[in-house]
Amino acid sequence: MNYDVFNGDADGICALHQLRLAEPRDAELVSGVKRDIRLLARLVKKSVTKARITVLDISLDSNKEDLLSLLAHDNSLFYIDHHFAGEIPDSLNLIATIDPSPDTCTGLIVDRLLDGQYRAWAVVAAFGDNLHDAASQAAEVLHISPGELAVLRELGELLNYNGYGRVVEDLHYTPQDLYKAIQPYSDPLEFYNTSDVLARLKEGFEKDMADARAQAPHSETESGRVFMLPDDSWPRRVAGVFSNEKAREKGEKAHALLVDNGDGSYLVSVRAPLENKQGAVDLCRRFPTGGGREAAAGINALPVEQLDDFLEEFHNKWS
Repeated sequence: MNYDVFNGDADGICALHQLRLAEPRDAELVSGVKRDIRLLARLVKKSVTKARITVLDISLDSNKEDLLSLLAHDNSLFYIDHHFAGEIPDSLNLIATIDPSPDTCTGLIVDRLLDGQYRAWAVVAAFGDNLHDAASQAAEVLHISPGELAVLRELGELLNYNGYGRVVEDLHYTPQDLYKAIQPYSDPLEFYNTSDVLARLKEGFEKDMADARAQAPHSETESGRVFMLPDDSWPRRVAGVFSNEKAREKGEKAHALLVDNGDGSYLVSVRAPLENKQGAVDLCRRFPTGGGREAAAGINALPVEQLDDFLEEFHNKWS
């Protein structure tokens, strides 16, 4: 049995798409909303044994206990990621390529492994992860027009937008369905021009972002800005793209977006300053359910009683 386990955002989807264009394989697709990263637990719960498992764009550190369990049950795992990994298990059944550099993503790592075979999809992945400089640099060998590059950027942002939500029902499409929609296309420009799924994403994106852009900062210092959004489905959907947009507006500042979970906690997205892409994961890992990477990290459920502590540490972090 084969399993393809991937993050539900643009990076996870595009990384898997590149791999399966190069090496087609029938596999059960395992994914969820972007913040649902404990995906290997689903396989452990199913008592999966002697399977080939590909894992893309989810933290090895956050899945380590389940990874060790899967390895103990004679599964073979191929693991590619760019988040904090911690100590990587030493096993003949594990092939892991982990690069936590702030200017890369899983799609770009896969692109390196495939020698640029499906580079345009790696560019889409990088744009989706707000790595605009890396995306533009990777696209240079494609010799595409500025208009076509803008299309790849929009596509990355739309795919990434679809991944955010508290539950899958918040999304316009499940990550599995969105992956299946792009599966027939080796060229993302062809997908953009011919697929009927993007109209729904564009409409939702424009409405949700208009609501988000109407929000003033909750607090702002010389080193950072904090935005707070209410408990609703649209703030959860724009958490990633809105954070990325605000980070690009003022690249010298760090940014935090807090969305009320409605249960006494906050969903937190943190972006390190684009001029110094360091420290986001260190900040978020100080709090329960925190994780991510140097340039972009988050907290799934920041307890309301720790809100003041978080705001103080955020504003002090890059001051």
